Amino acid sequence: MMKRILLALSFIIYQLSFSYAVAQDSLSFGVNFLTHGEMVRGGLPVDGDNENEERSNFLLGRTRFTAGYNRPGLEAHAVIQNLAVWGSSGNQALDLYEGWVKATSRSGLFAQVGRIALSYDDERIIGINDFAMASLSHDVLRAGYEGHGHQVHAIVGYNQNAANVYKSTYYKDGAQLYKTMQTVWYHYDVPQIPLGASLLFMNVGLQAGRKGLEGNLPTTEFQQMYGGYVNFHPKHVTLEGSYYRQGGKTVNESKAFEIDAWMVSVKATVDPFTLHPSSFTLQFGYDYLSGDDFIPKTYGGTVGMPLHKVFKGFTPLYGSRTQFYGLMDYFYQSAHVKSFTPGLQNAFVGIGGKPVDRLDLSAKYHYLAVATDLQDLDHTLGHSIDVTGSYRFTKDISLSAGYTLMFGTETMDRLKQGNASKTARWGWFSLVVSPALFTTKW
Repeated sequence: MMKRILLALSFIIYQLSFSYAVAQDSLSFGVNFLTHGEMVRGGLPVDGDNENEERSNFLLGRTRFTAGYNRPGLEAHAVIQNLAVWGSSGNQALDLYEGWVKATSRSGLFAQVGRIALSYDDERIIGINDFAMASLSHDVLRAGYEGHGHQVHAIVGYNQNAANVYKSTYYKDGAQLYKTMQTVWYHYDVPQIPLGASLLFMNVGLQAGRKGLEGNLPTTEFQQMYGGYVNFHPKHVTLEGSYYRQGGKTVNESKAFEIDAWMVSVKATVDPFTLHPSSFTLQFGYDYLSGDDFIPKTYGGTVGMPLHKVFKGFTPLYGSRTQFYGLMDYFYQSAHVKSFTPGLQNAFVGIGGKPVDRLDLSAKYHYLAVATDLQDLDHTLGHSIDVTGSYRFTKDISLSAGYTLMFGTETMDRLKQGNASKTARWGWFSLVVSPALFTTKW
């Protein structure tokens, strides 16, 4: 297998290694300041020590320094990032968010290596998840071909906690999300038709075992994700659909379990108005993510994954969850009781538009329910309303804000073991200033 990979890389390097007739080098530096504030009241499980705490308020600051070099056939990019809560001791900490080099050829072949922010299709499975502030990036080798409507990407990642010689490591303690990963993505844009379709296959290795337990060496358990995404966008209408399955094994509490899960999604965006300069769109759709079978134990007991031989709860892996299941990211950011995964049904309808130049407004309603049949509870989890707006003052200064109301049910309350049945309120704002400091060409 390794020999085949080396031969493939040698072929790509050979294809990339020729001079361009006209060369122009460019160098650029920039900075991105993001100030983010939140007010949260209700919704999440309540800590026993903080039962009288009604809400939390905090400010986050993110600073990124970017540097880029570009010439025909070669590109390099680096982003150094600082992320901290205002007033915390972590304000001096820096990390590398992105750092990669990319070589391309006129034939459409390319090879890229380093820490890369990956984004594919609608970002349901692989996305940047930028609303989470720190965002996602991956240490990978990516190679492929782009041209004539075809895009083929092959991605390989292999992670360690340290440069160990004799033993492997329990990578869940690391900065990355998995031990090893192999992905193939193919996309095709149909000529003369506003139709694009993608196929995705991922093989993700997670380590199982208990760190520090003598004689219990770590093992890597593999799960597979495969499926596709379709986008059809004739005039005034955009139709999207996706379907994915998960198989193989997943890891919970250092143990491996079989997984058999799936999800399906459909969405339509319609522009029924042709007003100018105003433009409004309507959006509606439905998501179904499979869930684990319910085991009749008391909710305060050991309900959940440790009792399942086969996990049926779908996991959206490394996607941008906030743009699909509500901005509170309530269902896949924090676990249900005892890690029980009842799945999710999300029916939504929304409206968005630009009432004046540089101002965007939107509102969306979500009906939320579990996908599992529960013994003594209704399927309905609750109802959520997201209202957002953004205004661009200049090309490098923008302000966005939003407010979410969630009305939970008894099902939400008992599965989350908190005050979720009460009305949850969440307000936020984000101020972004991203000037280009310096650019030169020669």
